Amino acid sequence: MSITSKAYTEGLAELREVRDEIKPLERQLAKIQTELNKLQAKRDERIQELGQFEKAKADRLATSAGVSVIDVVALVPSLGPRMPVSAPTEAVSTDSTSVDHPEPQTAAQPIKEPAGAPAPDLRPAAADEARQDSDRGEDQELAAAAAAAATAAPSPTQAPTTVTTLEEPERTLPSIPEGSAGDRWIYAEPNLTSKRPNFKQATRQMAFLDTATGVLVWQAGTVTLDLGRASVAEILTAVYATVPADVERIYITAGDPWHQNAGGHQFLKDAVAEWLNGPLPEGWQVESSRNKDRQAGHLVHPRNPVGRWQRGKDQHTEIRSVGEWFDPAGADPGTVRAAFVELWKALRRHWDDVVLMGSPSQTGRDLWSRTIPAKAGAKWADGYPVMSQEIRGLLHATAGQGRTELITPPRVPERVPGWYEADRTFAYAKHTWTSGVGVPQRVTAAAFAAMSEKEQADALFSPSHWHVRVTIPADWDHVGLLPAPAPGERSWHYPYEGGRTFTTWAGGAEVNLALRNPLQPWRIEILDGLVWEKGDPLKEWSNKLKDAWRSLRAVGEVHGDERQRHAARLASRAVRSILLYGIGTFSQRPRVITGSIELGVGGEVPEIPDGARLTGLTDTHVTWESNSGFSRDPYAHPEWAAGVWSAARAALLSGPTGTKDPQTGKPARAGALHLPAGSILAFRTDAIYSSVRPAWPYSGEPGDYLLKGAMAWEQTTPTTDEEFYVLQALGRQALEAEEL
Repeated sequence: MSITSKAYTEGLAELREVRDEIKPLERQLAKIQTELNKLQAKRDERIQELGQFEKAKADRLATSAGVSVIDVVALVPSLGPRMPVSAPTEAVSTDSTSVDHPEPQTAAQPIKEPAGAPAPDLRPAAADEARQDSDRGEDQELAAAAAAAATAAPSPTQAPTTVTTLEEPERTLPSIPEGSAGDRWIYAEPNLTSKRPNFKQATRQMAFLDTATGVLVWQAGTVTLDLGRASVAEILTAVYATVPADVERIYITAGDPWHQNAGGHQFLKDAVAEWLNGPLPEGWQVESSRNKDRQAGHLVHPRNPVGRWQRGKDQHTEIRSVGEWFDPAGADPGTVRAAFVELWKALRRHWDDVVLMGSPSQTGRDLWSRTIPAKAGAKWADGYPVMSQEIRGLLHATAGQGRTELITPPRVPERVPGWYEADRTFAYAKHTWTSGVGVPQRVTAAAFAAMSEKEQADALFSPSHWHVRVTIPADWDHVGLLPAPAPGERSWHYPYEGGRTFTTWAGGAEVNLALRNPLQPWRIEILDGLVWEKGDPLKEWSNKLKDAWRSLRAVGEVHGDERQRHAARLASRAVRSILLYGIGTFSQRPRVITGSIELGVGGEVPEIPDGARLTGLTDTHVTWESNSGFSRDPYAHPEWAAGVWSAARAALLSGPTGTKDPQTGKPARAGALHLPAGSILAFRTDAIYSSVRPAWPYSGEPGDYLLKGAMAWEQTTPTTDEEFYVLQALGRQALEAEEL
């Protein structure tokens, strides 16, 4: 738009008028700001004074001062929640809302730098190499490797000529106290074992609802409801005007109604909390009772929340996301219900008392408990012992889960020749053949050094968890092999710099991989460790789930009806979730309790439990969460979860496939170390992303790598998670188009 000279002159005059109006307001604002600063300083000083009172509470001070609990704790740190030494700083989601009072836990000691005992050379002698790699299954392969290691030539114990010790990470991992104080950690919790249940879970009737279309499906039929804005009140009113009161679970298949006001909140959890705490129909209230398999209160999760309500004393209901079980991928509620039916039928062939519970984690743990030996005289028929709280806390703090890493320039070129995603199929099922059972044996550096080389190899090939000092070969040029605590975070990274020395904890599978990887052995010094007796507590459970998974995949490929094929494929993914999240429940992380309280008259914030922190505030409710530490859970076995996670991370680097190499006749091996140095772009739990197309055989067995994305043309290397996920989606679309 062109402006005339006259319009320009008039515009300048208008600007001067606006300027003259702004100036006095700016002076007023500066005066008000000065007064505000004085009042805020007075308020903060008063908070600090009152915070010294013996019975002072952060939430009461926050309410009176009109600030958040976090602001009060920043001024008076002593009012903050008392976290267990080994507890995470981030919140861990849990389905439980019960308050458990943990027993006192001995403080974990910071890692020192004691003398370490060098680990032996675990590489097989040349004459035994073929025997090690023969196709006899994972357990036999490791047994052969252990035997070969015991007869191999001793490894030099001298450190490399030139070792560059870089600065230790800022975050210090805990360790077992020295001497008798640490030995007292090595016990099983009294009167706490995992035993086979002597009851059958109660069956809960389910309904499946698409809140975007209003389609509701349950055992008796299909209807379309008018849900309005799909608030809790509208869903409960519409659904229970249609289905009987014995329908106790409503799975949302699409629509995500808890996100309807996400734009009005900074965090998704706040939007979810607002939706869960919305007005209720007359006669309804948040559930407050609990039975053996019923939990009370809401779980405020950003994507898969759980809302629990009751009407009167007898009617209970949950609203859950089907995303806990699988991504419905656009399936209608009828297909989703058919998937649950197929899932139950596949599991019923192995468990005649199977009941699908609210989540795959609950279902997985219940099914596992029904494989615990019950025959009189059978080993572990009296139950699997639960480790001491100290050992559980140590494992929680020092055993991470899946490897997540984005490798960026200058470690890799800014432009790469291609983008390929290789994902391990049903990976965790590959690593459940053996686990540690019983009370572990502590192996100190001195004890390890006193062992024969065969005893050392046996210990390193047993289910174990090691405190180690690691030195990377000076000329190493590939990815890192062992996790180390990332500076300043509750996360992990993987040092790769040649010559670097660092101290960490690692599972036996990863220590083995570092010592006998296909490129060059790393130097490992044992500082301390826990070694368990070999057992197979997960094997029967896992084998049954793998059989159900295979049968559902077969139906998903050959059934004559497309809806049933789709339902079977979804059901097979649900089996994967049962095993994946079932293993996760064994880790028994410190329990996080969430809750919400209605605001008082005039909007006053009510008292929240001691040690809780405020996480959300709406016009009607305040949401809080609290870390209650470790409970006396009879199914707490973090040693099993840690072992599976460690083995899966090791196999991401190098492991056998289910197919023989046609040239050698030995099991073909796959993993990041079997791709060129500098070609690895990212890791995501069970997937490798590279600039080179992997040529690994795929037989569809657990642990095999399936090519899921491929772009055989030059790409810009991603440097952020956002860029990574864009390339991930494009790579999958490109491969799908390539295969058409």
